[in-house]
Amino acid sequence: MIRLSRLADYAVVVMCQIAVEPERLHTAPELSCEVRLPATTVSKVLKLLHRSGLVTSNRGAQGGYAISRPATAISVADIISAVDGPIALTDCIEEAPGACDLEAICPARRNWQAINDAVRGALAGVSLADLTAPVFLMPAAANPPELGKTALANAGANRDPR
Repeated sequence: MIRLSRLADYAVVVMCQIAVEPERLHTAPELSCEVRLPATTVSKVLKLLHRSGLVTSNRGAQGGYAISRPATAISVADIISAVDGPIALTDCIEEAPGACDLEAICPARRNWQAINDAVRGALAGVSLADLTAPVFLMPAAANPPELGKTALANAGANRDPR
């Protein structure tokens, strides 16, 4: 199963909360209460998001974190990469050449790269603004093709009528 790290999932939640009120400075304790995550986890996520340039940090009594650019300009891929590093489905995609002993003879490597690029592209195609919209609708290109009436009819025709 392909799965995001828990920290990357939390980062998406925190970024969504910040994006809802982009003009406000958000503190870690406030965000912790709003998203119902431990304050230490929220602080860790904010540091990673700040290091990657997705949020800015303002020190002091009136300080806090703010989104660094419009939510339309931040993708889910940006957030995941900020926490988990490069999006890679297999080690041979993520690591530098030579990371896998079978690299030179692997018949699947090129295909894994194409699959990885498709997943990365899908995540890059969903913006933070999309996630914070009242109803999130997948972009048309990301929707799976629908079964036509013929395919549905054939599926029913193959059943035993008894």
